[in-house]
Amino acid sequence: MISPSSSPSPSPVAATPASARPASSPRAALVLVAVLGALTAVAPLATDMYVPGFPAMGDALGASSSAVQLTMTAFLAGLVVGQLVIGPLSDGLGRRRLLITGAAGFVFFSLACALSPNIAVLTGARFLQGVAGAAGMVLARAVLSDRFHGAELPRYFAVLSQVMGVAPVIAPVLGGAVLAVSTWRAVFAVLTVLGLLLLLAVVKAVPESLPPERRHSGGTAGTFRAMGTLLSGRAFVGYVLVLALVSAALFTYISGSSFVFENLHGVSSTTYSLIFATNAVGMLIAGAVFSRLVARGVRLNSLLAAGVGVALLGSLAQVLLVVAVGETLAGTWITLFVTVSAIGLVFPAAMSIGQALGRTAPGAASAVLGGLQFLFGALASPLVGLFGEDSSLPMATIMLISVTLAGLALVALARFWQGRGETARTA
Repeated sequence: MISPSSSPSPSPVAATPASARPASSPRAALVLVAVLGALTAVAPLATDMYVPGFPAMGDALGASSSAVQLTMTAFLAGLVVGQLVIGPLSDGLGRRRLLITGAAGFVFFSLACALSPNIAVLTGARFLQGVAGAAGMVLARAVLSDRFHGAELPRYFAVLSQVMGVAPVIAPVLGGAVLAVSTWRAVFAVLTVLGLLLLLAVVKAVPESLPPERRHSGGTAGTFRAMGTLLSGRAFVGYVLVLALVSAALFTYISGSSFVFENLHGVSSTTYSLIFATNAVGMLIAGAVFSRLVARGVRLNSLLAAGVGVALLGSLAQVLLVVAVGETLAGTWITLFVTVSAIGLVFPAAMSIGQALGRTAPGAASAVLGGLQFLFGALASPLVGLFGEDSSLPMATIMLISVTLAGLALVALARFWQGRGETARTA
């Protein structure tokens, strides 16, 4: 049994030297990363684009607000299930055909959403749309792990993390623009077209990255046993929990910040969009800094610890400000900017280390990392509204608890000072 927290014995994946991996020209690598980044953006776009149309959707389908919100829950559940299934399967079947199947499924189920006659059909279609969309997310990370190594890999993971930070900002704007000229069904029609373009891009620009000789044997059962093997490793579980818990803090911010800024602080929706975009820029800057520091040889674990530490300080400052001073627009914005920017360091570092520890089964590792990331995010998002709407303290407290638990996982399980996963830079 191979433990991810120890030095694994040679395997078909791990034993393949870097020189034997598929070579790419700089232009081909750039195109590949661009397509993988677009695949990663599909989920946040499909999650948030139709949110401005919730009221109209409920009226058109004769559904309650809770029933309409359930369509988002179904999509997120599909993302989790899809990643946990497709990732391990790809270690035995290869990446390309699953990517093509997932992209085609996303096109089909997006169209089904656009044509749904009632809320029940829409909810089912949204779940299946999430399963299909999960293929792009989980396999994008696996393909990167297959094709790149050394300092390149963390830098490309930083690109995917930046996409995850920007897409939620763009999605409501795109959705609002579509709704300004058409109905909520047109949002899903746009997603159908985007999915079709991505399908064509995958067919043309994403070759198979896992040749048959490097795939896991033992069939489907063997690929899922690989996931169990990964989860038996203390360090791997620690890094997975760091990513998942910090994701919970980010999802809490995404779900609660509009209420905090618009209702409590009285800013307009336009001003809120500016605040949200500014915080996203902070995340992008942190990702760029991460890439530069990795290229200069700074340890991934050091960057991860710094990101968690700064996020912890930012979230703690937010809670203390509310308790000691009260609600202030400047204080809330600044502390959230610090926290969200720090997440721009955490995501690529945790992903890179997690994929390095799971290098014997990159698809399974990607599935666990991405699946729990969205699972924890989906569980945390609704908590803000359950604890009252007259203060930003619930959002701040949930974010602080999430980041604190991430810090505990980093120390108690990952034990970051031991430098696990640093082979991602030198493999």
